[in-house]
Amino acid sequence: MRKVDDYIKEKMKKNPEFATRYNLIMEKAAVVKEIIKYRIRHNLSQAQLAKEIGVTQQYISKIEEGEFSNLDTIENVLRHIGYRLKLEVVPV
Repeated sequence: MRKVDDYIKEKMKKNPEFATRYNLIMEKAAVVKEIIKYRIRHNLSQAQLAKEIGVTQQYISKIEEGEFSNLDTIENVLRHIGYRLKLEVVPV
């Protein structure tokens, strides 16, 4: 029986578009994980974190669902929890 990681690697080799989408999802998940870890470590609700940062609870919720596109705002959230955003442009 194949392992999930082996299946994903195989699919990424065969389909570059899948690889691009998969990597973006994984990068977003890493951002979400750090924000959630911060909230848990500091015993904060989404609303409390939002108030500290100056955004709405709904925005924190969307970020935690992986739905974010405004880089300035996500950078602000990450800076607040001790991270910085690093963008990298790579050839396709």
